Amino acid sequence: MPRLSVAIIAFNEENNIAPCLRSVAWADEIVVVDNGSTDRTREIARECGAHVLVVPDWPGFGVQKNRAIDACTGDWILALDADERVEAPLRAEIERAVAQTALEVYAMPRRSTYCGRFMRHGGWWPDYVTRLFRRGSARYSDARVHERLVTERPVGRLSAPLTHYSFRSMDQVVDKMNRYSSEGARMLVERGRTPGLASAIGHGLAAFLRTYIFKLGFLDGRFGFLLAVSNAEGSYYRYVKAMLAAQTRRDDLE
Repeated sequence: MPRLSVAIIAFNEENNIAPCLRSVAWADEIVVVDNGSTDRTREIARECGAHVLVVPDWPGFGVQKNRAIDACTGDWILALDADERVEAPLRAEIERAVAQTALEVYAMPRRSTYCGRFMRHGGWWPDYVTRLFRRGSARYSDARVHERLVTERPVGRLSAPLTHYSFRSMDQVVDKMNRYSSEGARMLVERGRTPGLASAIGHGLAAFLRTYIFKLGFLDGRFGFLLAVSNAEGSYYRYVKAMLAAQTRRDDLE
């Protein structure tokens, strides 16, 4: 039977890491790459049997996830986030996929919560994510945020969902929006982009319409509206932060 490793990156995830690790305790190996947590993330992970590596510098999500992949020794790798859970039906499908040799890469549907509610529209369901792959068949892009698993192999699809407790409260929504918009702005600046205010407004409006109208977010009621607003704000602030960073850089050169 091929060996399965689980790769996870974490930072201050003491409220999430134990249930995540318990949901994959059946795997042959669990590797957690910690970004210098100041809470009990590392201690809890070790108590749950994970191999913990501490990497204090932060290169972005893509590079950090590749570090976790490189630390794994299994024949197959399942890449997870600390706020995700593998329930029994998905476990069974993963074990069947690993046991066969037809495909080397698999995606799975993901169901996610927004302020405690599982969303069914707005692009959040079925939200297929590619996470299971044979060693050497896939790697993450180097993007600082919104990284994706890149492969040249055919991608199969599992049917059981990966459970994602993404946002339990509005405080978490705002915090993540702020962090991700900052990372996204940095990417834009590094690429030489100098967006203006009109671009920020346009991208924010487009994100709202895409989530609420075109991806049927309105069918999720008031939570669908809140999600659309959150997406709009995240996009808007990403471009505003890039605009201000570019302006600061120009001022420093003058």
